[in-house]
Amino acid sequence: MHKKQIIIGSILCLIASMSWGAMFPVAHIALQQIDPFYFSFIRYFVVAIILSVMLWLKEGRSAFRLEGRGKTLLFLGTMAFTVYNMCIFFGQQLMGEAGAVAASIMESLMPMISIMILWITTKKSPNTYMLRSVAIAFVGAILVITNGKLTFFTMAGQHLVPLLLIFVGVLGWVVYSMGGTHFESWSILRYSTLTCLLGTAVSFVIVTLGSAFDVIPVPTWTTILSIKYEMAFMILLPGLAALLCWNQGIKWLTPVNGILFINFVPITTFVLMSFQGYQISSFEFYGTLLIIFALIRNHAYQRKKTIVNEPKAYAGAPEHLAPQGK
Repeated sequence: MHKKQIIIGSILCLIASMSWGAMFPVAHIALQQIDPFYFSFIRYFVVAIILSVMLWLKEGRSAFRLEGRGKTLLFLGTMAFTVYNMCIFFGQQLMGEAGAVAASIMESLMPMISIMILWITTKKSPNTYMLRSVAIAFVGAILVITNGKLTFFTMAGQHLVPLLLIFVGVLGWVVYSMGGTHFESWSILRYSTLTCLLGTAVSFVIVTLGSAFDVIPVPTWTTILSIKYEMAFMILLPGLAALLCWNQGIKWLTPVNGILFINFVPITTFVLMSFQGYQISSFEFYGTLLIIFALIRNHAYQRKKTIVNEPKAYAGAPEHLAPQGK
C-alpha cells in the first residue's frame, strides 16, 4: 500500500463517515412521516438504479455477471442494504428523538466489532497498537456523546430492543465492509452496484410481504413527496457518494484500518446538534481531540511500517486481509 493510497483512502473514509453522521438527524425528520422499512427500500432502490447506469456506461453489460459468486454477493448485499438500513432506522424510530444519538454512537463500536471478528476467524491476537488506537477513539466518542454523564447508559437499559436492532444493523455493515476484501479484482463500482442491487431486491421482498400481511404500511405519494428533500439528501450523499467513497477507502486502507474512521459518525452528529444552539463542553472538546489523536497515531504507525516492509494492519492476518498495493 503506497503513501498516496493511505492519504486518499483516509480522505474517502472520512467523507463517508461524516456523511453518515449527518444522516441520522436528517433521517429523524423523515421517519416521523414514513415507515423505516420503506424509507430504507426507496432510498437504495434509487441508488441501485443510479449505480447500474454508471456501471453500464463505464464497464458494459458484462460487468453485471455474477461469475459464480452470487451467493456471497447476495449475503453481503443483504447485510449492508437490508439488515443495516432496516434495523438501524427501525431502532432509531423506536427510540424517538434519542435514536439519532444512540445510532451514531453505536456505529463507533464498528472498529471493536471488526477486530473481534478477525480475532475469532483468524485465531490470532490483534495488533496491540491497533487495539490501543481503537480504544482511544472509542473513549473519545463516548465522551463526546455522553458529555461525561452516565444518563446515556441509564437510557440504554430502557431501550434494550431498539439498541439491539441498531447493534445488529451495525454488525451487518461491518460484515459488508470486511467482505469487500474477497473482491479485490473487481472495481469498486462493480462491487457496490451488484451488492446494492441484490440487497435492494431482498428489501423489496420484505416490504412486499410486510405490506401484503398488513405489517408494514405502504406510503402514499403525498408522504413520499413530503420528505423529498430529506430523501434526496439520503440518496445522493450518505447513500451514493458515501458508499463509493467507503468501499474505495476500505480497499486501500484494509477494513481494520479504514473502519476506525467510523468514529467521526457520532462526532458529525454532535456538530450538527451544536448548530442548533448546543454549547460545547470540556468533555466533548477533549473527546474530539482523542478521536483525532487516535487516527493520527494509527496512521503514523502505519506509514512507519510501510517504509520498513509491506504493512500488516492486523498481526497474523491472512492474505485476503493484508493491504493490497498496485
